[in-house]
Amino acid sequence: MEKSRRGVQLAFSLLFGLWLPCCLTQTTPSNAASATPTPSPSPQSLGERLKVRLTGYPRKHNEGRVELFYKGEWGTICDDDFSISNANVLCRQLGFVSATGWTHSAKYGKGQGKIWLDNVLCNGGEKSIEFCKSRGWGNSDCTHDEDAGVVCKDERIPGFVDSNVIDAHVDENKVEEVRLRPVVVTAKKKLPVTEGVVEVKFKEGWVQICDVGWTIKNTRVVCGMLGFPHERKVNKNFYKHLKKRAAEKVSRPKVNVSAGGRQTPKAKANSKSKQSSPGKRLYLERQKNHFHIHSVACTGTEIHLAACPLEFNKPNATSTCEGGMAAVVSCMPGPLFMQNSGMKKKLKTSSNVRLKGGARLGEGRVEVLKDNEWGTVCDDRWNLQSASVVCRELGFGSAKEALTGARMGQGMGPIYMNEVKCLGQEKSIWNCPFKNISSEDCQHVEDAAVRCNIPYMGLENTIRIVGGRSNYEGRVEVQVGSKWGTVCSTGWTTKEAMVVCRQLGLGYSLHAITETWYWDGSNVTEMVMSGVKCTGSEMSLTQCQHHKTVNCQKAAAKFSAGVICSETASDLILDAPLVQQTVYIEDRPLHMLYCAAEEDCLSKSAAKANWPYGHRRLLRFSSQIHNIGRADFKPKAGRHSWVWHACHGHYHSMNIFTHYDLLNANGTKVAEGHKASFCLEDSDCQEGVSKRYECANFGDQGITVGCWDLYRHDIDCQWIDITDVKPGNYIMQIVINPDHEVAESDFTNNAMKCNCKYDGHRIWFHNCHVGDAFSEEAERRFEKYPGQLNNQIS
Repeated sequence: MEKSRRGVQLAFSLLFGLWLPCCLTQTTPSNAASATPTPSPSPQSLGERLKVRLTGYPRKHNEGRVELFYKGEWGTICDDDFSISNANVLCRQLGFVSATGWTHSAKYGKGQGKIWLDNVLCNGGEKSIEFCKSRGWGNSDCTHDEDAGVVCKDERIPGFVDSNVIDAHVDENKVEEVRLRPVVVTAKKKLPVTEGVVEVKFKEGWVQICDVGWTIKNTRVVCGMLGFPHERKVNKNFYKHLKKRAAEKVSRPKVNVSAGGRQTPKAKANSKSKQSSPGKRLYLERQKNHFHIHSVACTGTEIHLAACPLEFNKPNATSTCEGGMAAVVSCMPGPLFMQNSGMKKKLKTSSNVRLKGGARLGEGRVEVLKDNEWGTVCDDRWNLQSASVVCRELGFGSAKEALTGARMGQGMGPIYMNEVKCLGQEKSIWNCPFKNISSEDCQHVEDAAVRCNIPYMGLENTIRIVGGRSNYEGRVEVQVGSKWGTVCSTGWTTKEAMVVCRQLGLGYSLHAITETWYWDGSNVTEMVMSGVKCTGSEMSLTQCQHHKTVNCQKAAAKFSAGVICSETASDLILDAPLVQQTVYIEDRPLHMLYCAAEEDCLSKSAAKANWPYGHRRLLRFSSQIHNIGRADFKPKAGRHSWVWHACHGHYHSMNIFTHYDLLNANGTKVAEGHKASFCLEDSDCQEGVSKRYECANFGDQGITVGCWDLYRHDIDCQWIDITDVKPGNYIMQIVINPDHEVAESDFTNNAMKCNCKYDGHRIWFHNCHVGDAFSEEAERRFEKYPGQLNNQIS
């Protein structure tokens, strides 16, 4: 399955980010001879995976006609003997938690092509519809008037990865792949390709579109599906002149003449040879142009050219374009993709909309900024038009998918929008009609997300991972010039590994590997890169800082850098209001702090105290840490390497799990503390999610998706030792997973800050918030004027 998924990912990249239904063919023979329901032959036995989609009209994203992809063709299921058990299996296969109903008699419209399954009988527990009994593949006595449909509960399975739900109503039989073929020589060497002839994949080749009646709205659709937010006008005179010159060169080839003005035999031979060469024939063919489409009439809001009204060339008609030429478009790339475009004018992207929690560039949970605080968007009526507005305002193309049910993880804090109704032409989601909501209307399990089209950059062609056991792990090798080689692992962290996995289209980094001796080293190359230091947001490893010349202390092959990538990752976030609600000061006697001192939970001055007499002043609080990601948070170290602490009677699975600091106005630490992960477990979970981790009896440690771990204020080390702190205004900062020991989808929300005022006896807290919850301007004011943002200190 990993190989199949990787193949699809590579195909996506090669198609310039073009949206297409993801299809994996099956080769299992149909059981046409038998009419008795039997288990359908499993395509998984051949290393393939059945694809399912919902389609039809009218419908919502969680309902529709069921279609299966088998033997290279989409087909339907007959409604004979259909039941809620069948619907439950299909809905879970599509990533929904269950089914709420099913439909018969082609409620969502009649399908086309094959009716793949009939008399399907599931017990409800099967992992896939292929494991249910039926008459066999392709064996049916139904018509498409009996096509079955399902209605799924609009709630996603936590951590569900694959997207089988196809939101676009696109007829893939009309237009499959679309590309821009650059004409100017200099443009051919640069990526992304922003201008060129529009070509459509047809049969085994590429064909053109006649530009008679071509409008800027058509250009907008093409640019959007290729990953560009805006279109530009094309200099048609330039292309007409180019076409004319090319035609003249072909019609009048140069010849050598004798002194008498006659063509020499040698010249005749050379001329004949050149005309008949494969390169020349290809050149001549390209000048002819094969016009497959003669008319396009987009409105400009479509997400795919196939969704526009198209007029195709008739099979027996001549492929001419009277009065016109091949359609040419020019697109404006977003800021992230302009480094090689040669364009001077750069587009500005939105500062009050962002994407969070996505594994790849151009995808994530939609968050919007209001009153200097970030919040999410509810998924009611969330569709491709609204998603495309978000994508374009962030510098990407149109939307490939409008995702619902917190598919990119749940946000925290306010939910600002519901029932967003964009037309598709708006410059920002804030310009679209929407409803303001209350907490009763929507929960974070309904957070909307997007996957945007992005330009093809070819970044995956300059990096590879080798020697691992799958497509998802291995030793990192990069191409520097014409040479491939390994990367020095000195200073290699999760941030660098994140960039590698993103560049390869493999999701997140699960682990950054600094010793790769246990992977196959039979074809290890020399080291070509060292000193790599990334912020974690770069698109490729070459964009990170690195040495100009290789300088690695451990240059042996076994010390080269490696990665283990994953489609999903955890995402921890602290409940900031709970910290503010539970904070208090305690003067704790020293004789009660021996275990805490052993675990280094007190300030350095405690070592000079007159033990066991006296006390330490402790700032205590509760912390509740939620996993809002798409994978469980688990310690990097296996239980065999956990450290037993006899004093507290527990194992430490992570040496440092949180940092607790008190900072002054200059950002200098005036007091600090830390928390080892003495017990990572599921204290509680949201409705419908079961606990998986419990520390009792040396159990597994971790935090399940949709659950949280509560560290109460009254347990050891849940404090900051403020014995030596003087009265004043401060910032309290809590950082989860500070060393990035465990990979997460988003590290920007790992820190929490609070304004606090201490008078030497009492302390007041306010404005507690997660690190990226406020706007950058508000955050600068917060750090510059601690304790002064809120006059009502209580």
